[in-house]
Amino acid sequence: MLVLSRKSNESIMIGGNIEIVVLGVEGDTVKLGIRAPREVDIYRKEIYMAIQEENRAAATNPTAIDEVSKLFKK
Repeated sequence: MLVLSRKSNESIMIGGNIEIVVLGVEGDTVKLGIRAPREVDIYRKEIYMAIQEENRAAATNPTAIDEVSKLFKK
């Protein structure tokens, strides 16, 4: 893990097209801004993990698999 220190209004770059900006620090909360291309999905980790779990559940649900199969048979 890379650990960086940044102050308000300072930023880091990820690749050549994603910028993370520290907008402010209030107590133990850090407010971040993210500049990225529209095609880059950005989620809070807990939301991302919930999406992944839903995808896993759907992929192993026989009823859902049958429904998807029906869509492609048309």
